[in-house]
Amino acid sequence: MAGQRITTRNARFQQWHALLANRNKRKRQNEFLVQGVRPITMAVEHGWNVRALLYDASRPLSRWAEELLRGITTDRVAMAPELLAELGERTDGPPEVLAVVEMRPDDLGRIPVHENFLGVLFDRPTQPGNIGSIIRSADAFGADGLIVTGHAADVYDPKSVRATTGSLFALPVVRSPSHHEVAEWLAKERAGGRPVTVVGTDEHGEADVDRFDLTRPVLLAIGNETTGLSAGWRELCDHVVGIPMSGSASSLNASNAATAVLYETARQRRSRREAG
Repeated sequence: MAGQRITTRNARFQQWHALLANRNKRKRQNEFLVQGVRPITMAVEHGWNVRALLYDASRPLSRWAEELLRGITTDRVAMAPELLAELGERTDGPPEVLAVVEMRPDDLGRIPVHENFLGVLFDRPTQPGNIGSIIRSADAFGADGLIVTGHAADVYDPKSVRATTGSLFALPVVRSPSHHEVAEWLAKERAGGRPVTVVGTDEHGEADVDRFDLTRPVLLAIGNETTGLSAGWRELCDHVVGIPMSGSASSLNASNAATAVLYETARQRRSRREAG
């Protein structure tokens, strides 16, 4: 398990530290930091390229960490615990292991489209935690992938990565500059015989989500937390649905709304399968 040791804030440490807050550095280096047993395990299980494993040099490692470090052919770096805690953004002590993981390409072709397709699109999200929560819900309810469009918070921001609790590694997540690229991708899929319906969400939807057929191939479009869907996306929506509410709240947080619609979609599809 021999490897490099880092005990000072050297150039390599600074390079990894920049991944925490600097989106441009993440993009340039094409990598991000991951912590936690489940997320790191899922990254490995789903074949993501782990560029380095950083571990606490000051304590005996758990069996999980020992097996991880032995099982992957990658750079292993023993770090001083205070430096590891800084990279883990922890005040309660260092994480046992941190992984430096290579990003996957932003290619819409990574999202499989088929007769039971369920995709999610998040338009111009401002909160990385909301992106992470939607990734987690999309994975939980069997979606095929998530697209994040427009000028948005970063999928690979540490807050987003943590909020996914590992689902980022199981679900294709693709960043797209605008609705134009997604419209082209949809046009190709439709021309190939996959009739994807774009269903937007809005409190003034034309129908309540539980009265709308979501068993067809759908791309669910979720709008920005404050302003909702952009004009470009509203134009691309074939239908817009609302979530019926009876309390005093006029709307739901974007990730909660996405979860509610994903649950309803999964419920309808399960009922259809059971009906035969």
